[in-house]
Amino acid sequence: MFSVIFPGQGSQIVGMASEFYSKFELFKKLYRQADEVLNFPLSKLILEGPKEKLDLTENTQPAIFLVGYSIFQILKEEYKIDLNKAKFFAGHSLGEYTALACAGALDFESTLKILKFRGNAMQSAVPKGEGGMLAILGSNTETIEKIFNDNKDKYQCFIANDNSNGQLVASGKMEDINKLSLDLTSKSIKNIKLSVSAPFHCHLMSKASEFMKKEIEKLKFVDFQNPLISNVTATEIKDKDSLKDLLVKQIESRVRWRESVLYMINNGVNQFIEIGPGKVLSGLIKRIDRNVKIGAINKEEDISILKIND
Repeated sequence: MFSVIFPGQGSQIVGMASEFYSKFELFKKLYRQADEVLNFPLSKLILEGPKEKLDLTENTQPAIFLVGYSIFQILKEEYKIDLNKAKFFAGHSLGEYTALACAGALDFESTLKILKFRGNAMQSAVPKGEGGMLAILGSNTETIEKIFNDNKDKYQCFIANDNSNGQLVASGKMEDINKLSLDLTSKSIKNIKLSVSAPFHCHLMSKASEFMKKEIEKLKFVDFQNPLISNVTATEIKDKDSLKDLLVKQIESRVRWRESVLYMINNGVNQFIEIGPGKVLSGLIKRIDRNVKIGAINKEEDISILKIND
């Protein structure tokens, strides 16, 4: 059995999926529709840049969704590959919205609009430069949470992403992130400051949650074709009624990606197909379980070598 997975921020590059755009009219049509929906030349930004503008979270979020969703539609319509046979759909942070749309729970236009809004809300929640994120390598949640607890009087940081065995990401105010970095370095725990515009997936995003709650309430979800895995619970989302609450909680909650992958594996999944720019999730899954098959699709060559486990 296989799962289809969709990446989040950090996977974007200028020119992503340009091969598909050049070849397929359906791809061009979806890009044109996105430009019209957002009243903004998102397609030009994806294809030509500049990178600095593409990396702004208000643009990154709809851009990564558009690329992943368009590739999914090409696989379905042009290559007749039925990915809706998947056991589960899942996405990392904003990738969860791509999963929702591809599973039929939310329409294309609504997904674009909510991600543009989400990007703006998350960016404006904390003034630029006041918050940061830190990748922590070669450790685990128990060790890092103990460090946080032991030093709570010195700094306040939070695990934003539990990505894989030995890869976590922390969020917090920039001054606290700097203190954490020095503390981890003194303990010989490797860490890297990330080039992000805000401290995502922690309580510092509370303003974004408030903004998003009002917008998410307006969304009309339908019954989805495939079971979806929630970043918040690392388990299956049972019904469309619980979706709105989980999507609001997701903004401030830890992305439980490692646990989500283990949940899918423990429920019979032995292959993951990553759709969208880059191969970030494929790399993370290899660190979680080397025995599962992994395929990433972001160019035509990837499709020719794709073999799906039924």
